[in-house]
Amino acid sequence: MSDIGIQVRRDDSGQGPIVTGFQGRGFRVRDDVFPGGLLLSPLRALAWDHAPAVDALTVAALGDFIDLEPLPEFLLLGTGAGLRQPPRAFVRVLEARGIGVEAMDSRAAARAWGVLRAEERWIVGALLPL
Repeated sequence: MSDIGIQVRRDDSGQGPIVTGFQGRGFRVRDDVFPGGLLLSPLRALAWDHAPAVDALTVAALGDFIDLEPLPEFLLLGTGAGLRQPPRAFVRVLEARGIGVEAMDSRAAARAWGVLRAEERWIVGALLPL
């Protein structure tokens, strides 16, 4: 039996930005490195350079990132190296707008982002540094 040199490659078409790895406390999205926090939408990835601590999270800290049309189903919140619950007031404000909040550590959130975007879920992500 001969080796035919098959190369397996992940098909990212139509999924938008996907976290492909971790670097230091930050994230790699394809060829770009985001050394701090990362904001993700189905359309773009942005550095979240001045990401607050989990306890200090406010909707204003997200800027206009979640103002998509249609609104995202939920915010996938990466809380850093470990799971921490965001402030209840932060969650209530988003839920009042019809946006759920799913919190998990940032590595798990980055992996979940890829799975959910492969399913074409209309979500946003905010990943605090590791």
